[in-house]
Amino acid sequence: MPIIVVIDDDASTRLLVSQVLKKEGYQVMAAEDGPQGLALVRQLKPALVISDVQMPQLDGFEVLDQIRSDTALAGTAVILLTSLQDRSSMRQGMTTGADDYLTKPFAPQELRQAVSAQMEKRGRAQAMQIKRVDQAVRIALEEQCHKISELYEARMLKALSEQWPESGQIAEDERFASATVLFADMRDYGLWTASLSGAELSEIVQQLYTSVGDTVYLFGARYMQFVGDGMLCVFVDAADTESVNHGFRAMRAALGLASATKRLDGYVRQRWPGRGLPPFSLGVALHSGPVAFASLADLSGRAGQATPMGDTVAAALKLFHGEPRLDWSVAASAQAVSLVSGAVRTGQRALVQISGRSQPLDTLEILGLA
Repeated sequence: MPIIVVIDDDASTRLLVSQVLKKEGYQVMAAEDGPQGLALVRQLKPALVISDVQMPQLDGFEVLDQIRSDTALAGTAVILLTSLQDRSSMRQGMTTGADDYLTKPFAPQELRQAVSAQMEKRGRAQAMQIKRVDQAVRIALEEQCHKISELYEARMLKALSEQWPESGQIAEDERFASATVLFADMRDYGLWTASLSGAELSEIVQQLYTSVGDTVYLFGARYMQFVGDGMLCVFVDAADTESVNHGFRAMRAALGLASATKRLDGYVRQRWPGRGLPPFSLGVALHSGPVAFASLADLSGRAGQATPMGDTVAAALKLFHGEPRLDWSVAASAQAVSLVSGAVRTGQRALVQISGRSQPLDTLEILGLA
């Protein structure tokens, strides 16, 4: 409970004030003159001082003046007790910095009300101070976050410049018994080509590549290649990703791409308002299974970039072109979903017939993380 220091050379007044306030739950310390009271105030730094005006050695006005002159105590609430009824003494008490005054004799209820008012005032002041501190901390944190974001972006650009030029440099004829293939491409590409110039469409594709490239890199794709308006990625387990399997990382990347799509749609609306453009969206397909990489020679016979091959890759590439046509943002085969059982929320389910496959592919809509 708050500490209150009572200073009065009259023993009966000290006793009355102390008993009334102790019953209210306050911790009360009493002094019989100004110097003793001032020493208690400096030692205890109380929430409130109740001081008589007429006292030997130091009167109440002098005690008040020393409290207000001390930076460590200046904010302490002070109530003066006086038996002087003239207005000049009351005015002097208020103009020298007193928070309130009571004239003797006073009723216990008057004392309780005066003290309660000062405590409520103190509580409001503390709340405002906390609010100001919280605001200052929030502003400081925002500035730090901005600086960290700038640093992160700089490091990301450096990492990407080092990482992606070498993308696809996989050992010749390397095979993975289990991998997850992600393929993402723009929906309604024909409508976009009809509505925008080549330069405008190139700007959108560049925005797409920048956004989705960062997302896929963050989730540890082993291989990434842009194919026209689409992107082919392969996720495998490796020494630096073994704590999280390739299926889960591919799912996280797919959901990240879905979020990036919303930001890109906003960019398009702002960049070309009133053009009647279709909603910007990606179809992200996921399929898991064995994947082989082969280094295909070019026309001169030189070894080319390692290329992922096999049924797993073909199914991911064709999934959104099968029957029935899917309008989902993220579609994953049952094989891919089995790798993240319980970690994702699924929606609709369909058997998709893909050209070149004798059996339809059991496919689920991915809505988000569980």
